[in-house]
Amino acid sequence: MSRGGSLRGYILIRIALMIPMVWVLLTTVFLMMRVAPGDPITASLGGKLSPEEVAERQAALGFDRPLIVQYFDYLWDAVRFQFGTTITDNQTIGSLIVENGGATLTLTVAALVVALVFGLPLGLIAGRYRETVPDAFIRVFAILGYAAPPFFVGLLAQLLFAQNLDWFPASKMASPIVQATAETHTHILIVDLAIEGDWEGVWDVILHLVLPATTLGLLVMGVFIRLVRVNVGQALGGDYVEAARARGVPERRVVSRHAFKNALIPVVTVMGLQVALLLGGAVLTEKTFSWPGLGSRLLDYLTNRDYIGVQGLITFFALIVVVISVIIDIVNALIDPRVRY
Repeated sequence: MSRGGSLRGYILIRIALMIPMVWVLLTTVFLMMRVAPGDPITASLGGKLSPEEVAERQAALGFDRPLIVQYFDYLWDAVRFQFGTTITDNQTIGSLIVENGGATLTLTVAALVVALVFGLPLGLIAGRYRETVPDAFIRVFAILGYAAPPFFVGLLAQLLFAQNLDWFPASKMASPIVQATAETHTHILIVDLAIEGDWEGVWDVILHLVLPATTLGLLVMGVFIRLVRVNVGQALGGDYVEAARARGVPERRVVSRHAFKNALIPVVTVMGLQVALLLGGAVLTEKTFSWPGLGSRLLDYLTNRDYIGVQGLITFFALIVVVISVIIDIVNALIDPRVRY
């Protein structure tokens, strides 16, 4: 098989595998939402409606039909990207994603930038000075950052940096005056403010972004630190590194050009997987910092047992994770041809 055919076949296989992955996740969400007792109408509106009105609402939404019928209707709607209207606030999933998706995108991108900017250099230092005091401190920091719950880290950050030191705002996405006066162009507040040339507003959003982005970034930073540390250590023991040293190449250049560059390939591979970790952590981080994103809305719908809201948002998250995972796999196959076989 030719190189081009091999790559083409690998891409087709990865795209085909998206279908069972999404199906398994959709089925899991559907079953988990219906295993718990009760229903969304009773949970959200039971105290406001009579039993007859509750039964009427249930019939209108199809919750009185057999479970298997609801399941196939749910899959058919998912195939057509029609996720319905939420029960608690009567909002379509599409409009919900448009209005709140920009906030989640801003937070996850900022958290990923924080994780890369600090995680990669710390991993390089730990790999370069293995089994030393700096390496020990960095490893402990990576383990704590990965293991600590985001909501707990967020509360500590609010207490120390917002309340005690008053360095950063404790919650929200921006000051009320900035949010009230901002024109909507892309539904991404910081981009909208930049388009309007409101740089004071952009700085205000950045200040509000520091604590939640750092809190969420710590979750992924630990993964990058450990991954870079291990691969830099392995690269420094490779034959090509020893050959470079024998040629008189300076140690700093050996580490940065040879060891570190090769250690970045696994980082690209796992970066797609970290999107799922970021989206999962964003749910608790957004709620902790009152960040108006999809994660915060998802938690509200879970509390109210809003089947349609939960199913729609988790389906959207699943599609994002799967698509990014496939893109990362394709990029990795382009970088390293061995992946294709």
